[in-house]
Amino acid sequence: MRKFLTALVVIPLGVFFVIFAVANRHLVTVSFDPFNSVTPTVAVTLPLFVVIIAFTMLGVLAGGMATWFRQGRWRRSARQHEAEARQMRAQLADLRTQNAREQRYPALPQGGIYGSAGRDKQSATL
Repeated sequence: MRKFLTALVVIPLGVFFVIFAVANRHLVTVSFDPFNSVTPTVAVTLPLFVVIIAFTMLGVLAGGMATWFRQGRWRRSARQHEAEARQMRAQLADLRTQNAREQRYPALPQGGIYGSAGRDKQSATL
């Protein structure tokens, strides 16, 4: 099912990019020289589709990085809560082990086997 959904998205997207590239293959000059627009010192001549796709990819990358940095405190909080939960699970396991050990060997009352009065269940004196 996952492969089908991936193909359902990737194939039309690929077809769109091919049609876009064929329709926008004219050469454009991208200049990085704001002072000399006639003969720029730093300029690149590329097909229009390359320029548009490259800047779209840069925009997606910049947006992803901004989102990643913005969510840093939530990731840190999740790590802290995970460490606390791990610690509590270990403590719970230790308490369960201790409880099981105490139930196997119950502690004797303070006054001995028959209590502090020294009598058994039928109140017979020992």
